[in-house]
Amino acid sequence: MRRFPMPAPFAAFFGVLLLTSTGLAQESDEDEYKPVLPDVSIYKAMLDANKPTGWVQFRNYDGKQLIYFTTLQTMHCRLSEIRYSVNSDLLDQRMPLGECNPQVPFNLPDDPTNKYIYISLPGGEAKTLTIQVVWDDGAGSEIVVYKPCDNVGDATCAQIKTIKKPSKILPQPQPADSPVKAVQEQAPGKSFSEPSPAAAGRP
Repeated sequence: MRRFPMPAPFAAFFGVLLLTSTGLAQESDEDEYKPVLPDVSIYKAMLDANKPTGWVQFRNYDGKQLIYFTTLQTMHCRLSEIRYSVNSDLLDQRMPLGECNPQVPFNLPDDPTNKYIYISLPGGEAKTLTIQVVWDDGAGSEIVVYKPCDNVGDATCAQIKTIKKPSKILPQPQPADSPVKAVQEQAPGKSFSEPSPAAAGRP
């Protein structure tokens, strides 16, 4: 049987088609890709970069004083706590964290009531706000004390008053408290177990 040479454009087309079909066949055997959160070092760099301009922002509005936590909420996927206190260094209050969606890790949580975004106080009540964040691995950041800016009207603003180191070891959350771990545990797909001490040394 005589075979005719295939024109170059058609040969190229069928070659690509063959490779594409092979690739599709291979991909069908692979596990479905799952979103992976950016490394915590990226979030720590974000936190450090935002420190001079404020992890929180003060605003005078309609006779009230609003304190915004917007900057920190963009990091909620790698946080387990936002600790703060008004006019003291006690860090005895907690700002709630929204549920993490690994597909959009830097998005603000869905918040129709604004409970994740700001707290509302009587006008001029907060002279200072002391704040610390705790990462999903239980490590705490440095403690920063912010105060409202002077003579800025109703603009959102904050300035650093002092930066503190903890005077005592603060209780740290357990890893199970981490919203990141909760999301990853709920995600379908492969599961991994921690190696036993005996197996850890084997290649």
